[in-house]
Amino acid sequence: MTMRGHSDGDHGSVVARDKTSLVTALGITVAVFLFELIGGILSNSLALIADATHMFTDIVALALSLFALWLATQPAPPQKTYGYYRTEILAALANGVLLVLVALSILYEAFNRFGRPERVDGQVMLGVALVGLAANVASAFVLSGHVEDSLNIKAAFAHVISDATASIGTVVAGIIILATGATVADPAIGVLIAVLIMYNAWRLVMESVDVLMEAAPGHINLKTLEETILKTHGVRSVHDLHVWTVTSGLVSMSGHVVVDQTVDRQTVLEAICSALAREFGLTHCTLQLELEDIETHKKHYL
Repeated sequence: MTMRGHSDGDHGSVVARDKTSLVTALGITVAVFLFELIGGILSNSLALIADATHMFTDIVALALSLFALWLATQPAPPQKTYGYYRTEILAALANGVLLVLVALSILYEAFNRFGRPERVDGQVMLGVALVGLAANVASAFVLSGHVEDSLNIKAAFAHVISDATASIGTVVAGIIILATGATVADPAIGVLIAVLIMYNAWRLVMESVDVLMEAAPGHINLKTLEETILKTHGVRSVHDLHVWTVTSGLVSMSGHVVVDQTVDRQTVLEAICSALAREFGLTHCTLQLELEDIETHKKHYL
């Protein structure tokens, strides 16, 4: 006996909301990328060019995220029983890997500049960085309300925060260069930017891998979940319990529940599903109920 509760409608509303946020952030990012690239070339600032390069990866990442959202809503063949929901996770993983590559390229150029310092126009650098920082703050504000609901949005938000951090560093470097003439501040800030980008990228990659490996979501304690099921009247034991994330906003759970012969199984099933929805927000569950004597018989002969 099984019972399923689908949250596909809720997921659809999450997709529509995420699309609006991503389109807005993408528009801001394209404008700032062009502005910072021109400013970086004119000022010969590695920090600005690195930030502009990172902005370009943001454009790719946001476009990829939008494509993943679109693909997730497309009709899927019968063989793909979950549709294309996992494309969101693949996009987040690709974004994380892209961030790592960007960080490595910035580190390479920064260490080259330590050996051969170059002239930097601090005034242009500072002005462009301030505009970039304002734009990044605006993008982060647009995305911040949905970070915990969508791994795709979290990926985009990680890019924007990395950009904002880079802009802050570039502002500081511009001030130092204007005040002291020490152009070494430019590659030094570049190294700091790369380290921060790498940190955010690593977290994003690991979280994406956890979803693809079907690890239990971090907010659900399997032991507590099992204890909740066992508290239901008539339940004797639980086995083959699995909880995994299909995509952001869609968590699935399955398990086998051994029940007493004297109880009404439909009543037990409804009580368990109600408790799981109330305590853990699980509405997409598949439970198989087994009679206690049948389970004992199976253990005896297998």
